[in-house]
Amino acid sequence: MPSTETTTRRASRLRRRIRVAGWSSLVALLLGVVAFLIWTQLVMPADREAAQVVFDDPALRVTDTDSSVVIAPSGPASGVGLVFIPGAKVDPYAYLATLAGTVEQTGLTVIITKPVLNLAFFDLRPLDTFTAAAPEVTDWLVGGHSLGGVRACMFAQDRANEVAGLVLFGSYCASAIDDARLPVLSISGSQDGLSTPAKIEDTAALLPADTTFVQIDGANHASFGAYGDQPGDGVATLTPAQSEQAITDALGEFALQVSP
Repeated sequence: MPSTETTTRRASRLRRRIRVAGWSSLVALLLGVVAFLIWTQLVMPADREAAQVVFDDPALRVTDTDSSVVIAPSGPASGVGLVFIPGAKVDPYAYLATLAGTVEQTGLTVIITKPVLNLAFFDLRPLDTFTAAAPEVTDWLVGGHSLGGVRACMFAQDRANEVAGLVLFGSYCASAIDDARLPVLSISGSQDGLSTPAKIEDTAALLPADTTFVQIDGANHASFGAYGDQPGDGVATLTPAQSEQAITDALGEFALQVSP
């Protein structure tokens, strides 16, 4: 039978091992958190030239707030607004060129959100955090690109009384939209390697029966923003200008349909 001294030494060694294991686990956890936070800040940057064209357009007003980037018409506004949520780790300014044409042509006001940690799923702020930037708007659409579109679907479900329509760019909902009367526009690309045509088709039944589906032939996932190539994507056969015009045509028609 081991002596009391031996038992004490063994217990002491066990406690040391437990402390070392505990500190090692804590350090590993902290390093993991730090690495994740650094990763979230490595965003796909906006094309500066494309964004500058929007800033220089006298028909538009671009305003930066703590929570969003606002594009509004310099002239009369339609009274319709769009809260638009970027794709994962995409600079919000990358969508200026994509959405500016619709603002100029229809008087739509666009609020491009700045998601927490650059990931829409971590942004639990209510819709009025963003709509407060344009109190003159009376009817609000919600929309987004890729992961941002999934978050927009959640807004459409949770804030049904505040949402006049849903807009998806290279995206789809994770669950069915309960309101069968909600106007929905789904724009996708034939060359999208992430939100592929097959995924858009497979999830179509989650949207209302009269959803407007527009597939842009030659557009890929990155065609919905001006931020360059994206890993895993297909190869676009359209120029950025051609993609932007196709998006403007589809979104502009949709925005006019929900005008008050």
